[in-house]
Amino acid sequence: MAVEIKDRKRTSTGLKSWLDDVAKYDREFKKWEGRSDKIIKRYRDDFRNSGQGYSMAKFNILWSNVQTLTAATFAKLPKPDVSRRFRDNDPVGRVASLILERALDYEIQHYQDYRSTLKYSVHDRFLPGRATAWVRYEPHFKAVNIGQPTNGLQVTEDIDEGDEQLDYECSAVDYVHWTDFGHSVARTWEEVNRVWRKVYMTKEAIVERFGEDKAKLIPMDAKVPTEQDRYEQMAGMDALERGCIYEGWDKSKKKAVWFAKGVKDFLDERDDPLGLEEFFPCPRPMFATLTSDTLVPIPDFTLYQDQANELDILADRIDGLVKALQVKGVYDASETSLARLFSEGENNSLLPVKNWQAFSEKQGLKGAIDIVDLTPIANALKEAYLAFSQIKQQVYEITGISDIIRGNTDAGETATAQQIKGQYASLRLKQYQEEVSLFATQILQIKSQIICKKYDPQTILTISAADQLSEVDKQLIPQAMELLIGKRVIDPMADEGTNPLRSFRVEIAADTLVYMDEQAEKESRVEFLTATGSFIQQMGEVLMATPPEAKGTVVGLLMEMLKFGVTGFKVGKNIEGAFDEAAEKLKQLANQPPPPPPPDPKLEAAKIQAQAEQQRTQAEMQMLPMEMQAEGMKAQASMADAKASIIVAAEKTRQAKIQASMPPKQPA
Repeated sequence: MAVEIKDRKRTSTGLKSWLDDVAKYDREFKKWEGRSDKIIKRYRDDFRNSGQGYSMAKFNILWSNVQTLTAATFAKLPKPDVSRRFRDNDPVGRVASLILERALDYEIQHYQDYRSTLKYSVHDRFLPGRATAWVRYEPHFKAVNIGQPTNGLQVTEDIDEGDEQLDYECSAVDYVHWTDFGHSVARTWEEVNRVWRKVYMTKEAIVERFGEDKAKLIPMDAKVPTEQDRYEQMAGMDALERGCIYEGWDKSKKKAVWFAKGVKDFLDERDDPLGLEEFFPCPRPMFATLTSDTLVPIPDFTLYQDQANELDILADRIDGLVKALQVKGVYDASETSLARLFSEGENNSLLPVKNWQAFSEKQGLKGAIDIVDLTPIANALKEAYLAFSQIKQQVYEITGISDIIRGNTDAGETATAQQIKGQYASLRLKQYQEEVSLFATQILQIKSQIICKKYDPQTILTISAADQLSEVDKQLIPQAMELLIGKRVIDPMADEGTNPLRSFRVEIAADTLVYMDEQAEKESRVEFLTATGSFIQQMGEVLMATPPEAKGTVVGLLMEMLKFGVTGFKVGKNIEGAFDEAAEKLKQLANQPPPPPPPDPKLEAAKIQAQAEQQRTQAEMQMLPMEMQAEGMKAQASMADAKASIIVAAEKTRQAKIQASMPPKQPA
């Protein structure tokens, strides 16, 4: 009993620490949340749509700027780019990169959560000034036996019953509203050791996730601040009851917890559920303006809100001047036909005057009509438009949105002037694009770790369509899978494998998120083919002048140079494996001994003639009588005896000379 009380006390202390961090965050970010709410209302023009008779004319430059920057930084879904980190000649690493890239591409193309999360996050970056996403592992199970109920709602990964088997799995990307995310108060993101998010769950979802007993303790009083809830409240209907569940991740303790305000204990605790390299299941948020002493962002609109207010004032003034810019005046009531001059008069039409002589004595129209002078109004309107343009230019200078980005240009400007403006615009815009690209890349990195650590190997092979790879790449699939998920290839129950981001052979990045110029893509391909073809032609010339004994070394050097050039082109990535295969075959051919030179025709003819002469001589010898053959053999024997006698005589002479040259022996 004492141990149970001790555990409850320890758990309560841990929960109090989390609640204290949440309270500190709420106090620190309260002013920012209030300011951001007003900015979003201005973006939506809620003041005009409130139905309270709001009639002031405005110029919503906030909406214009956000739409422009959103299109300039995120206009299409990124494609994952997985490659070997050092671009070395590593077929296993290449196939592993290809499998992981195809798996990621399937995830973001098949499920719409990644696309929608990026879209909402980019809007949050340019409106409240902070954007966040949350990645989680989501396995789906099905009953083994017919009639067995399957899992329902899935908030995080949970433990399933033994009668269920894996149906499919995915790494879901959740958009986190800027009011539902929190972290421990710190000066920089690197100092943050706790993050959390709010999840609004219905009663059924809470029971499914935490059980019936804990669901009874959670207050169902949370109201999601959405337009639908406001509509239901205005219509006199009760919004759907929800409970606010906090999901928190503590990096220092490597622990994830789930809790709710009003409940004295954690709803759930788990040690390092995903095993991520950075532990947090969320990337670094996209921030607007930050300083090194706080993580409270300053929304972009705050920095030019004074100019935006001036634009609203000028827009209202211009609206009034335009309404006043109309013909008004008085006329002589005795001349009733003059009233019809502006209402009935048409082109080349004349109106009759009854007493023309008296009318002419009054100086005609000049004496009978007096029109309001519109010159001061027109001049005021001209000055208002001039001031309006100057204020807009100030806003664009503050935000860095030039006319090049807006697609507005002056035909009178020179090409050099346009280029300078484009370079200036790219300096400011590139920072935004890199920030969005880094955010998208970090989400892909988290997804890739979940795929390699949590997915079943067969799932990875299925979603990556590994069976569609070339025959050469199929042979490397086992080694590539071992590189990606480690020991789980052999034993599915083993450790969840290595971290793919720690492997020096694999890296993950997202390509450009803006629309690519089709002409630039074509030019890149033409440049690739031109450069590659020229180099291959030069390779042939070099190899023809290379001695046979050095061709193996030269071929290896030239192929490495070619591979170095191919990997520099993004369009060459898809055929990189073909280059690797061709390089290996060329090296093998170069290392083989050179074939013998072709025979000389003259030598071959002489050789054939000699063989024919020999065969003819042999035939003639066979036709001689046996006696002649015997005489010939005797003659040969006599010649042999003569040669032997000569040899014996020569030997005796040599021995005699030796004896003569020796000194005489002395007497003893």
